[in-house]
Amino acid sequence: MGKRKTQRKNAAMLDSDDDSSSVSSSSTMRSDRMSVVGTEEVEFNKDSLLDEAVDALYEKRGSTREKALAAIIDAFNSNLQHQFVEKKFATLLHQCLNSIKKGSSKEIILASHTIGLLALTVGPGDNAGETLEESITPLSQACKSGSESSKTASLLECLAIVTFVGGTDPEETEKSMQIMWQLVHPKLGSNVVAVKPSAAVITAVVSAWSFLLTTMDGWRLSPKLWQESITYLSSLLDKDDRSVRIAAGEGLAVIFEMGSLEKFAAEAKGSGDGSVPEGNKSKEGFSYIQGLKGKILNQVRDLSVEAGGKGSAKKDLNNQRNLFKDVLEFLEDGYSPETSMKIGGDSLQTSSWSQLIQLNFLRRFLAGGFTKHMQENEFLQDVFGFTPNKRNLIGGEHMSNGEKRMYKSPNSALNKARTQLLNKQRTQSAGRNIGHYAVDGGDEDS
Repeated sequence: MGKRKTQRKNAAMLDSDDDSSSVSSSSTMRSDRMSVVGTEEVEFNKDSLLDEAVDALYEKRGSTREKALAAIIDAFNSNLQHQFVEKKFATLLHQCLNSIKKGSSKEIILASHTIGLLALTVGPGDNAGETLEESITPLSQACKSGSESSKTASLLECLAIVTFVGGTDPEETEKSMQIMWQLVHPKLGSNVVAVKPSAAVITAVVSAWSFLLTTMDGWRLSPKLWQESITYLSSLLDKDDRSVRIAAGEGLAVIFEMGSLEKFAAEAKGSGDGSVPEGNKSKEGFSYIQGLKGKILNQVRDLSVEAGGKGSAKKDLNNQRNLFKDVLEFLEDGYSPETSMKIGGDSLQTSSWSQLIQLNFLRRFLAGGFTKHMQENEFLQDVFGFTPNKRNLIGGEHMSNGEKRMYKSPNSALNKARTQLLNKQRTQSAGRNIGHYAVDGGDEDS
């Protein structure tokens, strides 16, 4: 009974982002394509557009590079650019890393997102490993030097994505998780002053950290790390910012699902070697864990029925209640939330906290490109065990209702651009037929 209610509720939450939002954002970005380099109109040929955009990343003007990155993101969201990536993988990666090292906050945000899309497009393998290896130091340094929350959040998302795709062993994932953790728990030296992270940064850290935690074997991690993380996440449940509480709740759900708290408690209980000091220490550790688990249970119960007051947005309040009702049901009865969402007529289902958190993180990252990637990205299909049916192919490609409106509507940005291009070509053709008179006319207009 609880599972069925959870499934209906979460399915509604997952489907809350309608096609119109992705159409709007994609159309806006497509209109920006018209001026990637200087003021020249860019023809809507995919390969030439991407080649021109990559060339524009060498330009000195920051605004030109920003427009180029926005065009690249748009192209990677619209289609999986496998052929382009085969030719320009290294060039695109290193130009994006240069943008992260030297660019404005806006450019860093766009470059971070581009690198994440690049990693998801190439999938696991040598290129993904190179992406992680080349990116981890610049991303880490940029995270530590940044003060803007939106920039830090984008860097963390990028680090999470490239690690998720390119991390081939647990040590690589642990390294990325440690970089994230240090933003909220910095290792302070004698000349270092702790800077209190903003709520947005805390949320981004915990979300990215939890996303990578879903890929780990909890039994590898040390009891000390578990005690630190569980204690910290529990403290976040008392914070005023609702997004922080939601992120902490998701992180704790993954920890409980992995059985890590029980493992930690068992190790604390059995760690003594018979000596009285060690025995006392292990009993204290076991008692502490049991007490912490009881505290978390009470916190979760309170947040699942919160009447308001901490935060204001009704949607966020409902999301919080729904999340913590699911966490409470899991802690008390062992039921993981089951969700289902439609992608081009096919159902993508999750049945664990790890899958749900991976899905939500990737949906937020891909935004309007999520449907396209789930329909054509074999790596993501493998992650979620999702196989789209051939009957949902239109003209050889998957198209959502939003994409149909975007590409087929006469008012779409793409069709308007095509019209402008055809008009320009007709004018040029007429000028060639008329001869020198067209040249004279151009001089008068100028």
